[in-house]
Amino acid sequence: MSVIIKVMDDGPYMVIGNVDLVDMNDKKFQFDESQQIALCRCGKSSSQPFCDGSHITMEYKSRPRAD
Repeated sequence: MSVIIKVMDDGPYMVIGNVDLVDMNDKKFQFDESQQIALCRCGKSSSQPFCDGSHITMEYKSRPRAD
């Protein structure tokens, strides 16, 4: 299966598929690999790089569409 990154309206990037998420030192972030992961787009999450729902309280708005 390929990896799909879906841009959610007014929310995170949803990453679907098996991926390794690493920091600049090549250390892996820990998460349940059997589930989708949500990556923050608004910059306000307290659990960066993961989404914690902060975009809801700050009324983050972004709905890009592919051409």
